[in-house]
Amino acid sequence: MSWFFALIADSANVAIWSMIIASALPFLLAMLAKAIGGFGMADNSHPREVVAKFTGRAARAHAAQQNSFESLPIFLASVIVAMFFFVPQIVVNYLAVMYVVLRLIYAIAYIINLPTLRSIIWALSMACCFMLFYLAVKMAL
Repeated sequence: MSWFFALIADSANVAIWSMIIASALPFLLAMLAKAIGGFGMADNSHPREVVAKFTGRAARAHAAQQNSFESLPIFLASVIVAMFFFVPQIVVNYLAVMYVVLRLIYAIAYIINLPTLRSIIWALSMACCFMLFYLAVKMAL
């Protein structure tokens, strides 16, 4: 695992790119759900009705997309707050990258229907956010 962290620079660019990737992930999952579900141009007149009828992997990809949107504000706020309170940048970067990696694993686990793994990964990804908040509080003291 240390090789993974050795790849992460201590520049703020890493945290910013992590926020960009995390922000793009729900849109990518929406496109994937529609591709798996056979969404066509004709379906675009009532996309929510069509997506609501998805089943199987398409429905799970859509659910992963929804959850990604739900957790995104917490992640973005945690990174910004941590940077605002001068949490060491390398620590912010480690937790931000780990969040993104975990969210990718989460999406895969959701789509291929591994509910226990998905829940564990979700908890770990949220722990990254709350750790950033915790470290910001510690720096503010």
